[in-house]
Amino acid sequence: MADKESVVVIGLGRFGSQVADVLARLGHEVLGIDEDPAIVQQWADQLTQVVQADSTDETALRQLGVPDFDRAVVGIGSDIEASVLTVLALTEVGVREIWAKAVGVKHGKILSAVGAHHVVYPEREMGDRVAHLISGRLVDYVEFDDGFAIAMTRPPKSAIGHTLAESALRTRYGVTVVGLKKSNQDLIYARPETVVPDDALLVVAGSTQDVQRFAAGT
Repeated sequence: MADKESVVVIGLGRFGSQVADVLARLGHEVLGIDEDPAIVQQWADQLTQVVQADSTDETALRQLGVPDFDRAVVGIGSDIEASVLTVLALTEVGVREIWAKAVGVKHGKILSAVGAHHVVYPEREMGDRVAHLISGRLVDYVEFDDGFAIAMTRPPKSAIGHTLAESALRTRYGVTVVGLKKSNQDLIYARPETVVPDDALLVVAGSTQDVQRFAAGT
């Protein structure tokens, strides 16, 4: 995302408010929209602007200048009808990029069908993340939509004390070691001659299957 872009976040529940808060702290212009006046009041001093409005109403969205925003995030989850109608309204007013939260696969398919460019499944994605973190050597894990993953993991015992060239992790596991990270130190970018110490974490990238296999030590 480019610096200082404008984003409208619709639905300031747990997901939407977190997205809006982080975007605001990153310096973006954020318009928050919610139907609940108490939530609007709660966020009034933290976002660029917060308004109470019906997000399914195209006229209301136009009056708020929503078509001029770079992106829209629909954080509505509990009311599927409102979620779908909001995405449809955003599409009709010409928002260039729409992100929407889905509570299930069918919900996500409908959101995509009516115009959402990106559909996210926060609960499912967090569940996947936690499952990966509690298994194997993983410390942190990010999986992308195209089957690519990046992970921070403890090194296999066979690699400790050896250079990356000697360990041949790419040949054995199909992953690329991007760098090494020691506690309270900057990331060291990996080179063939880099020796893997026992107190370092490896940052590796590759296909989801290969990264998972590497982290599991299989």
